Amino acid sequence: MNRTASAHWEGDLKTGKGNISSQSTTLNKTQFSFKTRFEDGVGTNPEELLAAAHAGCFTMAIGAALGQAGTPATSLDTTATVDLQGLDIKGVHLSIKGKVANITPEKFAEVVKGAETGCIISKALKIPITSDATLIK
Repeated sequence: MNRTASAHWEGDLKTGKGNISSQSTTLNKTQFSFKTRFEDGVGTNPEELLAAAHAGCFTMAIGAALGQAGTPATSLDTTATVDLQGLDIKGVHLSIKGKVANITPEKFAEVVKGAETGCIISKALKIPITSDATLIK
């Protein structure tokens, strides 16, 4: 299986602009620019898209592991924070809150740690990845 996305750019770095589209068309000529990447502007940027992909992958991995353990989640909410310093991504921190019946906070944290390094996006990245877990009762 292959997944695709495309980008179009016009102009120089600071004043140029572009758009990003995805195979599914969820992103359809979604704008990005220097302002959306390094300042405040309307549109997206590669780091935000990386954070979204990582949050989704990580959350699905935890959902799968909990289901396999016989303790499916009622709800899981993840925030992924990409640490961009200059022109380098220094790491990603994943913070998850989960509502899961019949599980201890320790077991939930263990499942989260497994997904921290085991989800597909985590395995693809060669940067430090950290996480924290909050179990909601």
